Amino acid sequence: MELNLRNPLIFFDLETTGTDTVKDRIVEISYLKVYPNGKQEVKTKRLNPEMPIPPSSSAIHGIYDEDVADCPTFKQIAKSLADQMEGCDLAGFNSSRFDIPLIAEEFLRAGVDIDFSRRKMIDVQIIFHKKEQRTLEAAYKFYCDKELTDAHSAEADTLATYEVLKAQLDKYPDLVNDIEKLAEEFSFFNNNVDLAGRIIRDENGVEIFNFGKHKGKSVSEVLKKEPSFYAWMMDADFPLNTKQVLTKIKLREMQK
Repeated sequence: MELNLRNPLIFFDLETTGTDTVKDRIVEISYLKVYPNGKQEVKTKRLNPEMPIPPSSSAIHGIYDEDVADCPTFKQIAKSLADQMEGCDLAGFNSSRFDIPLIAEEFLRAGVDIDFSRRKMIDVQIIFHKKEQRTLEAAYKFYCDKELTDAHSAEADTLATYEVLKAQLDKYPDLVNDIEKLAEEFSFFNNNVDLAGRIIRDENGVEIFNFGKHKGKSVSEVLKKEPSFYAWMMDADFPLNTKQVLTKIKLREMQK
């Protein structure tokens, strides 16, 4: 089944120095841009992460320090990448928990302001886990009857994820071929205010903290009663996106 698209949809996958969305960096990015008319573009680029790649990470994706020594940094490609993503919805495998928060951090470090809250985002892993409870390799075998022979290559994973989503739409009659509805039903971001989910909206749409001693409390009320909490969060090891969102809330409340 071909995808019913209103906007271009970018499937992407990252290979990185590790799994910490705050501290780790991208060493390879691959994306498949699918247009509403069916046209497809695939691009893959290796990046210099400006930090050593741990051997444990290289053992997974096969990319070593010497492979990226002469590659551009993320900052050098950030503006052109943001331009490619302009007006596009996003899709990936485990992208809600990892790829999107990490790439958002990279954009912020590069000084490029890209608003992911305006994008529809589909995590194919969520569909898979809700329906079958397995991994990308198993999903590719189950839905497409193919072996993912080059797993943990960003391009291979990206192309496989695209094929899996189309096969899922063919297999499950209750899955609507509509990006907006898929994003509503199969995304972790529905209640998130920041990408990491440290700040979410409650059932009334109120922004509340989702961690620590103030979990469940209104962000605006906490900032009003305990101004030092804002300073603590800004100095602590939180994602830049979380700090950006918190600052916007603080400034908004100050203007009231």
